[in-house]
Parts: sequence; structure tokens; C-alpha cells
Amino acid sequence: MDRISKEDRRENMRRIRNRDTSPEMVVRRLVHGMGFRYKLHVRDLPGRPDLVFPRLSKIIQVHGCFWHQHSNCARSHVPKSRVEYWGPKLADNKKRDRSNVMSLRKQGWKVLAVWECELTNLPQIAERLSQFLNSV
Repeated sequence: MDRISKEDRRENMRRIRNRDTSPEMVVRRLVHGMGFRYKLHVRDLPGRPDLVFPRLSKIIQVHGCFWHQHSNCARSHVPKSRVEYWGPKLADNKKRDRSNVMSLRKQGWKVLAVWECELTNLPQIAERLSQFLNSV
């Protein structure tokens, strides 16, 4: 049983965005501050990647731990209500992510996934982003 009313749940879900999320904005600011320019949510690519660096043939995906089911992360739980809905929904998200990454790599893209929980240590994630974008 859900702890909040259907109307409140509907309102919560309505406010959840799939682009320009807080974690994505943090990564975008970091990368832009490093001097890199990118395209956002390119429709022609599998999964509409978050940040695309065409000149470098690199992509950064910013994943929410819950929605993309980050392994061994406290934020990646499956809700206790409506398990019959959430279990398959979240598993499909994870499966689709793997498929999209495989398709992108077959097209010659290098892909980096940044998880929401990793953004608590900005110096470390900035170093990781820099290494990824500056590598050959």
C-alpha cells in the first residue's frame, strides 16, 4: 500500500524530469568549466545521450541511481508498493541502458556513465571527467 494519496503520488511523478536534472546540470557545469563544448540529447543517437562531444566521439550519460538501478547503491531500491509495476519497469530501464551503450560503442563512440551518487565528491568526479575527455 502506498503511503501517500493517488493525487499526491501523481503530482510527485509529474515533477520528475528526464532532462536538465540536478545531477546532469552539475556535470554540465563541470565539463563546461573545463572548456569542453557539447551537444545535448542528440535525437539521432540511441538513448538520446545526455552530453555528446562529436569532435571527440565521446558521450557522457548522467544516470539517476534509482531510475537506472545503480548496483550496490542505497538509492537504487525497488519501491515496496506496486512491486509488480516497478520491478519490471526498472529492470527494463537497466536493460535498455546496456543496449544503448552497446549500440553507441558499435558506432564508434566512447561512453562514460556518471552516477548521481558519485556527485557527492566533485573533485574526484571532475578528475574522472577530465581523464575521460582528454584521453585519446
